Amino acid sequence: MPAAPPPAPLPPATIRPATPEDAPGCAIVHHTSWVETYGGLLPAEHWETDTLEARTATWRRWLAGELTAVVAELDGRVVGVAFADRGREVGGHAPVRDRELWLLYVLAEHHGTGIGQALLGAVVPPGVPAQLWVVEENPRARRFYERHGFVPDGARFVDERLDLAEVRHVR
Repeated sequence: MPAAPPPAPLPPATIRPATPEDAPGCAIVHHTSWVETYGGLLPAEHWETDTLEARTATWRRWLAGELTAVVAELDGRVVGVAFADRGREVGGHAPVRDRELWLLYVLAEHHGTGIGQALLGAVVPPGVPAQLWVVEENPRARRFYERHGFVPDGARFVDERLDLAEVRHVR
């Protein structure tokens, strides 16, 4: 029996600035990514307040304000979101870069497609010095950032609300 042909490649996602109308799609990506990534690390009680509805309200507020985010859109659906801004103090650690990646999420079904790389490049272009904080127990994300030139600099803190350790990576 001949081997099945490889699946057809997905069309490239469109990377574009997020608009207030994207709030529900951004919230779905953000919340779904958290459930997929941190579902086994956070207690069940966390999800009583960290709901899709709460994330949607947050994204509506963010996108109505000064936040400049970008989305990856595929077939009319938001499948990834990212934003970067000024470096900030986190966990008592002063910023070491002027630019900080604040968040980057891609739905798991689109991991490995280049969407994450395109989003990262849109908010923190290659070679631009930047920092980011990532959950220590998120090896997939840490490997992704390391492939893009970010390395841990030794700064670490425990987010007491979530009981998760985060480490800073810099480029």
